[in-house]
Amino acid sequence: MFKKIRYWLTAKRLGPDIPLTHPLLHSQRLGAKLCRRKFAHFGTNSTMRPGSYAISTDRISIGDSVVIRPATMLFASPHGENIVNITIEDFVSIGSGVHIYTSNHEFSDTTRPIFEQGHREVQPVVVEKGAWIGANAIILPGVTVGMNSVVGAGSVVTKDVVAFTVVAGQPSRVIKQLKQYRYPVTIV
Repeated sequence: MFKKIRYWLTAKRLGPDIPLTHPLLHSQRLGAKLCRRKFAHFGTNSTMRPGSYAISTDRISIGDSVVIRPATMLFASPHGENIVNITIEDFVSIGSGVHIYTSNHEFSDTTRPIFEQGHREVQPVVVEKGAWIGANAIILPGVTVGMNSVVGAGSVVTKDVVAFTVVAGQPSRVIKQLKQYRYPVTIV
């Protein structure tokens, strides 16, 4: 029992599968304190809502005023260099059920089961300042979502998203350009 409790306290992950710490996310103050302890960086006024998951939290950096909604899954990788492999900058809004991945299974050898082939090299994901990721979107390894971009709900993002654009679809494609502005912008 003590091993399990120690694991729950020291695991580099957050989510409903960690029953000792997950309830703290129901409190804004306690949740923020927990996240500051677990993540590589967790900015001010940011929230990770109950029901969301983060794997390898020590390799995830969350900026200021970021909202991570329930059922979102942030899959950083413990493999490779000891670097941050998911960076979410300031003023980003992430909808429910979003998945962000930094590595994938290797599947190039058709003579071997995928299970035996291991993983591909880690490719960091960056979500730049002011972006909005719609519900149930999937961001694949190596993608940068540009500043003030919008990823439509249910999209699968396989390539970089240029700043100030709206993308949607499976795979995602540019839907429209947004008016550009410069930070700082007063956000109320």
